[in-house]
Amino acid sequence: MSADPQRYTVTAALPYANGPVHIGHLAGVYVPADIYVRYLRAAGRDVKFICGSDEHGVPITIRAQKEGVTPQQVVDKYHALIRDSFADFGISFDIYSRTSSQTQHEVASGFFKKLYDENKFIEQTSQQYYDEQAGQFLADRYIVGTCPNCGNENAYGDQCEKCGSSLSPTELINPRSMLSGNQPVLRETKHWYLPLDQYEPWLREWIVEGHKNDWKANVYGQCKSWIDQGLHPRAVTRDLDWGVPVPVPGAEGKVLYVWFDAPIGYISATKDLLPDTWETYWKDSGTKLVHFIGKDNIVFHCIIFPAMLKAHGDYILPDNVPANEFLNLEGDKISTSRNWAVWLHEYLADFPGKADVLRYVLCANAPETKDNDFTWKDFQARNNNELVANLGNFVNRAVVLTHKFFEGKVPAAVGFTTEDEDVLRQLSEFPQRIGELIDNYRFRDALNELMNLSRLGNKYLADMEPWKLIKTDEARTGTVLHVSLQLAASLVTLLEPFLPTAAERLGQMLNVEKGPWQAAGRSDALAAGTQLAPSELLFDKIEDATVEAQVQKLLDTKKANELAKAVAAPAKEDVSFDDFQRMDLRIGTVVAAEKVAKTKKLLKLTVDTGLDRRTIVSGIAEFFIPEALIGQQVMVLANLAPREIKGITSQGMLLLAENADGSLALMQPGHEVRNGSHVA
Repeated sequence: MSADPQRYTVTAALPYANGPVHIGHLAGVYVPADIYVRYLRAAGRDVKFICGSDEHGVPITIRAQKEGVTPQQVVDKYHALIRDSFADFGISFDIYSRTSSQTQHEVASGFFKKLYDENKFIEQTSQQYYDEQAGQFLADRYIVGTCPNCGNENAYGDQCEKCGSSLSPTELINPRSMLSGNQPVLRETKHWYLPLDQYEPWLREWIVEGHKNDWKANVYGQCKSWIDQGLHPRAVTRDLDWGVPVPVPGAEGKVLYVWFDAPIGYISATKDLLPDTWETYWKDSGTKLVHFIGKDNIVFHCIIFPAMLKAHGDYILPDNVPANEFLNLEGDKISTSRNWAVWLHEYLADFPGKADVLRYVLCANAPETKDNDFTWKDFQARNNNELVANLGNFVNRAVVLTHKFFEGKVPAAVGFTTEDEDVLRQLSEFPQRIGELIDNYRFRDALNELMNLSRLGNKYLADMEPWKLIKTDEARTGTVLHVSLQLAASLVTLLEPFLPTAAERLGQMLNVEKGPWQAAGRSDALAAGTQLAPSELLFDKIEDATVEAQVQKLLDTKKANELAKAVAAPAKEDVSFDDFQRMDLRIGTVVAAEKVAKTKKLLKLTVDTGLDRRTIVSGIAEFFIPEALIGQQVMVLANLAPREIKGITSQGMLLLAENADGSLALMQPGHEVRNGSHVA
């Protein structure tokens, strides 16, 4: 690839259409990809930004089975949710397509057929598990059993999520089908394989030798490790009824494996976008192909897909694959199955108008070289201390002072001092410095440089003190504000890749349009006399209560997860029926309730048992409000021997259920009954 490509094809990993998008996806893939593309557009480059929903594969069919709907209904639901969330968040795809489209079926089938006709595949027959009751072969994720490494009884056929071990279905102990619950049997089945081992020498030369200096260390290291371990043939088909049918005779009931199908989705999406010229963006040597992915997709995009493209022979290869590491949430790994995530569509609903804040935080804390952690407190601090107090403060001061002293019109500069010239010189250097960092996929550093520009503006205003200067030198005050407004005007262009909504609002406020990237550091972007719009805050503070509500939502999720996986306590020793018969269980009504003085846990209750009114002391004060208990019917062990507690004689015991989290619930009749009724 030449240093100055004629055009760019930029792809972002296809999100799986079996659930919504979360902040881990955004930080790892979509925010950096969008920054890169918006920058290229501002720099006048020819670029196409390609993405779409990955709608085939076993997780889709499993989700459909759980929800009692068809796979098509599943992908239709989540494709729309993901597409709309991206649009609302400001991810500027040129097309957001889907792999269930007719174009994808045609392109993927044609790709497979060309390799098949040229004998690029090998055919192998192997033993795979088959569910006799369901009448179908079982994909890895349709088989569960005991992990041979840690003993987890619910390990999948490809991985144990408890210990993280990679598995094959035949390694599971006591395997069972997720379709019927029965033990599957092994049957022979034929599949087509891409012989990756044949491409190993070429991959070693292309990656290990060719990209050791320009690919990110995490990407290069993972690829080299795979190649050093030796590559093996990998199946490109599987037994399933959802996906692109294998387009050759004798392949009934088989579809293209999703890892083979999905990356071809980039090509088919481009074809939908540009029916007449799509090949220019995939086959012309003047095109630079860049894949933005998470680290779990490195092998597919750096080894397998390039091997597919090489085998085909007509396509360009990726120039770079700037994969990020993972983003954790409040110290814990993001997990869709545990609902431990900040979902994009929920964030947009909870924080209307604050898409840019999340973009900023995810870029400033991007997991570019190692896993990072998102916390709501850090989110709040970055908004309040950086966006509000730094960037927003600089713009607001410059505009407000211009309205206050010069009727909102950009004042003319009347001679520049050394300080002015130094600020304008620094301004002129920012576009190239930020651009070079973006070109090298260092988005976090690029954002920090952008914030340095507003820090420069804040320092300049603080040093010049125009609010004091106006009392003695109006012309000098005008020059200071003129310089400050040039810095603010440059932000309209430089800010746009990172915070597009804020950039647009700033442009409207300054009455200036976004210009070419290279010209963003000009000292005359805002002409003297330009009328500014009224000042408005680009960002506002996020209060403690707002983030505390989000933290509480996560705590509730964690509590629900703990309850879901809680195991019932072992049964106690058997008692005789006669022992049980000796207990006198009655229904009573609470007629009075109050806390026991100088205690945290005890309530003193007066209960009408139908036999009498008696006092019962119970350790439930942490879970019940006394006033709320009055009038409630309860179950009482009426013949428990009296016992003195904190100087009060307690004559009985309430029956309660203790949840896995230690919380208590009253045992009550399903409807009102007469006090004194036996519990039998």
